[in-house]
Amino acid sequence: MIETHRVRAAQRGDTVAMNEILDALTPYVGRICGPIALTDGPDAAQEALIAIFRGLRALETPEALFGWARAIAVREAVRVARRGQRQPAELADLPAADDPQLAVDVRDVLRRLSPEHRAVLVLRDLEGMDEQTAAAVLEVPAGTAKSRLHRARASFRKAWRS
Repeated sequence: MIETHRVRAAQRGDTVAMNEILDALTPYVGRICGPIALTDGPDAAQEALIAIFRGLRALETPEALFGWARAIAVREAVRVARRGQRQPAELADLPAADDPQLAVDVRDVLRRLSPEHRAVLVLRDLEGMDEQTAAAVLEVPAGTAKSRLHRARASFRKAWRS
């Protein structure tokens, strides 16, 4: 856990404190960006860390650092994933679901979902957020988050079986 005084020191320009904060946040941001942006996860994590670096001075509540960083990571992961979607996905390389020799890779199934659906799945099922909190992070109404989650889970199950 990062101490409040360390965040305040980084906000004042202490480069050692900033490096410690970024080092502590890097694995957390990576765990969020990876399942959303998939193969572009490292790029999304880097973009999120840059945004955190640039915006840390504006963070009013140092105790909210991880929640604030999570919101940035989700936003950047969705943005990078959308950018990557413009390139055609290569789904022909996926193993057939009934092939006993090959295991189905969760990343391949996630690739079939939209970035918005991946984001809500990560927040609810990996981060364990409730619907209201996930909706706030995604900056959408709770009903939208709930319907996205329902569609995302249904799409995931369908893709997993096919």
